[in-house]
Amino acid sequence: MGTVYIDDHRPLGRINKDIYGQFSEHLGRCIYGGLWVGPDSDIPNTNGLRNDVVTALKDIQVPVLRWPGGCFADEYHWQDGIGPNSQRKTMVNNNWGGVTENNHFGTHEYFELLQQIGAAAYINGNVGSGTVQEMQEWVEYMTMNGTSPMADLRAKNGHPDPWPVKYFGVGNESWGCGGNMRPEYYADLYRRYQTFVRNYDPAHPLTKIACGPSNDDYHWTDEVMKIAGHYLDGISLHHYALPSITWSGKKGAALSFPEQEWVSLMQSANEMEELITRHSAIMDKYDPDKKKSLVVDEWGSWYDVEPGTNPGFLYQQNTIRDACVAALTLHIFQHHVDRVHLANIAQMVNVLQAMILTDGAKMIKTPTYYVFKMFLDHQDATALNTQDDLPDTVTTSVSKTDKGYLLSLVNYGLTAAEEVRYAFQTHTVTAAQGEILHSTTMDAHNDFEAPDVVQPEAMTAGLTHDAHQVTVTIPPMSVVTVHVQ
Repeated sequence: MGTVYIDDHRPLGRINKDIYGQFSEHLGRCIYGGLWVGPDSDIPNTNGLRNDVVTALKDIQVPVLRWPGGCFADEYHWQDGIGPNSQRKTMVNNNWGGVTENNHFGTHEYFELLQQIGAAAYINGNVGSGTVQEMQEWVEYMTMNGTSPMADLRAKNGHPDPWPVKYFGVGNESWGCGGNMRPEYYADLYRRYQTFVRNYDPAHPLTKIACGPSNDDYHWTDEVMKIAGHYLDGISLHHYALPSITWSGKKGAALSFPEQEWVSLMQSANEMEELITRHSAIMDKYDPDKKKSLVVDEWGSWYDVEPGTNPGFLYQQNTIRDACVAALTLHIFQHHVDRVHLANIAQMVNVLQAMILTDGAKMIKTPTYYVFKMFLDHQDATALNTQDDLPDTVTTSVSKTDKGYLLSLVNYGLTAAEEVRYAFQTHTVTAAQGEILHSTTMDAHNDFEAPDVVQPEAMTAGLTHDAHQVTVTIPPMSVVTVHVQ
């Protein structure tokens, strides 16, 4: 048995709900067919956005949505995506499949999506192929209240009022697809571009996010913080969990994979702990008061695409293995609430570790979707600093909510059930209700023929409590949440 000691007097801090953020790039079928079908589609929609997908996303209370990329952001020219659809300029998506898109989903459609699902905006601006003026005018177009050239253009296109923009990213992966820059060069560019990302609403200033490192490029973080740290509110970090632990060759299949690829994927996902710890330590040198955020705005599992699909569309199935990756990663974020205030899983629909998969008019929810739903009450709760002696394959997070406590745990072991005792030091337990997401096969998943194979169930066994403790027996390949009063 492993024991987790819980003490209300040792809070870590508030869990910013924005760590449960999502990411929607113009990539594959994430936007077109996944979110957007157009107002004339036979698929039920509201102003062109799929009703079934919107309803599902509302149910997990998406707090913030990053758009338009990703690599796509540094080739996206926003003025091509405004005005009447018939007059919008087409473009070739050079990063993702070389397909030509019609730009029917642009700024207005993005904010319509945010309004429908109740999420805040995270815009990524174009530094790689865009100009300072282009970025300046986009910010003015979205956020300027009153009379100005861009505000007038926005009104002409049907939206007189400005939109709220919570986060603005100045470039994406500038070390790679965003321009193959050196950190010193990017840091100087960031200082220049961010100058013209103006706060037109002083009561709600933009949170400006600089492009941070890929994985363990600690030199990048150090240089950007040293040169541009005074001018940024956050710096991004990208880390994908790979079953092969390498970017060379094949990454491995999403289905019918060997046990070793389950084990190696969990090792890769757990690297997030070291990455956050070490990048945070560098940030501490320049920001000891922790006023700047480490923004993990791309994370998740990455496999080879499903057989027969476009290699540039990054469409992969989603299994109980991905649910375990999601749970252990969210736990890591919640252990670092002093630095990690925003994160975005990649991606929301039909791409990489998606919440939702669609096929024409059909839609299914993935095991990862259900983890986000089970963890809802962690959002904006207070994370508690616990002590534990848990087995290596079990991680947990404990938060105090306005309803009591939420205990979440994952057992990503393949064979052994584990018993975990939660010992409360200052609270008298009166009730405990549990929910479990699990499977007995490594690649259990939902598909369009069997959409409900993996979904949460009430715990009817393996959960007991008395006045001072809650005991959970968690099977292998499982995610569990327990609400305690």
